[in-house]
Amino acid sequence: MVDLKKIQTFDQLIPTQPGGKVNKPDLGAGTGPSFKETLDQVGGMKPANLGQVNPQGLVKPADGVKFSNHAIERMKTRGISYSPEDITKLQDAITRAAAKGSKDSLVLMNDSALIVSVKNNTVVTVMDKNALKENVFTNIDSTVVL
Repeated sequence: MVDLKKIQTFDQLIPTQPGGKVNKPDLGAGTGPSFKETLDQVGGMKPANLGQVNPQGLVKPADGVKFSNHAIERMKTRGISYSPEDITKLQDAITRAAAKGSKDSLVLMNDSALIVSVKNNTVVTVMDKNALKENVFTNIDSTVVL
């Protein structure tokens, strides 16, 4: 056991055997799965196609519109989905808002409202037309109607 009151340097924390030999843990030296294999088993995502996963589960390029976990949950619970054409229109709306200097925008599309962080190219939350009634939107500096 190491007395923490007597430790003066980091090297003193490394356990040693008599004679000064350092105890190194046996990590199996290459016998376990590689990092890539572990990623494939856990998430099914390969480094070559890492990017944005849209709500339909399709991998999008990393530079496309992204959806926050909160937005994806709201879409699931409210039964909202967007077609690839809708995603293209949304990306165009974000691009137009960015050109005007917007940072956070309300996008009205297909009987739904999306709060978008323009600078991050990310949909923060999504509401359907029922949630739009009597709602107050704050911390936005623009609105795009599609």
